[in-house]
Amino acid sequence: MNINGIPTRTIRPVEGGVEIIDQTRLPHAFVTRVLTTPEAAAEAIALMRVRGAPLIGATAAYGLALAAHGDASDAGLHAAARLLVATRPTAVNLKWAVDRVMDELLRLPVSERSPAAWIAAEAICAEDVAQNQAIGRHGLGLIRAMAERKAGPVNLLTHCNAGWLATVDWGTALAPVYAAREAGIPVHVWVDETRPRNQGASLTAWELNQAGIPHTVIADNAGGHLMQQGRVDLCIVGTDRTAANGDVCNKIGTYLKALAAFDNGVPFYVAAPGPSIDFSLASGKDIPIEERAPDEVGCIAGRTDDGRLVSVHLTPAGSPCANPAFDVTPARLVTGLITERGLCPASREGLAALYPERA
Repeated sequence: MNINGIPTRTIRPVEGGVEIIDQTRLPHAFVTRVLTTPEAAAEAIALMRVRGAPLIGATAAYGLALAAHGDASDAGLHAAARLLVATRPTAVNLKWAVDRVMDELLRLPVSERSPAAWIAAEAICAEDVAQNQAIGRHGLGLIRAMAERKAGPVNLLTHCNAGWLATVDWGTALAPVYAAREAGIPVHVWVDETRPRNQGASLTAWELNQAGIPHTVIADNAGGHLMQQGRVDLCIVGTDRTAANGDVCNKIGTYLKALAAFDNGVPFYVAAPGPSIDFSLASGKDIPIEERAPDEVGCIAGRTDDGRLVSVHLTPAGSPCANPAFDVTPARLVTGLITERGLCPASREGLAALYPERA
């Protein structure tokens, strides 16, 4: 994707480390950071300087490369792996990437592990880009079919940020939107603000602005109303973990959007790259749900009219806040999954047909 017309990825190796976009500073400031240690990579994941299941996995892979650069022994790598995996429990890509790199490195002599770790991390990034481009191609067919049935732009609703900022490039849920733009199909995106961290209002809106794609930010609770009014043609969201039966775990509030879509006959699709599918879990009931700090609910950050970035309190002093970061949408509410291998029903049989070697 482009930032001010310059092709940019969310993560890349640079002299001395790995460069990331600090997403906690968006949309008001574009700031990059260079990670130089596995501890810095773990901090970036935990504090959501990087976020989105695919990008978390890529960052963890580079975190192991940084670890191998300093201490490539079995003990050193295992310590770094434990540190990285402990940062966030819900997104399956994190452990998947760590396990994949560790499996490759532990087979090698210590002297060969550092260069191999960088190669493995870059391979994960390259695969992510290819997978997301493929999701864009498959999802484009849904948008094109909708465009042929109506006048005016196709109105999509998405929740949280599953664009290129959540991946290495292209994104998952927004990849079909970017493909539609390239194909000349007019689209408009309803962007849920996605409280409590506002990844929709802060990140999705920012990257759609950069791409010049028409969009409108809405309060989270407005989605059902817009569906009742016939102003949403299609919903596409991402996933942090999809169970073997097609249940989908995504940012908190996704379940409510799926319920509204089901009630109003609006197609509800989930963009699910292969690494986000967890065949070891029978259903979404088994997915661990991350509980984040209550301050994310009780406070909000923003920019004042004079340009200062500040955080303010929303709730009364003494009022406790709960902050489950994800919810599970049952497969029965999902119209279909968009994977890099094509579309399939959100079911055990549908996933097994696309991934027989894993199912």
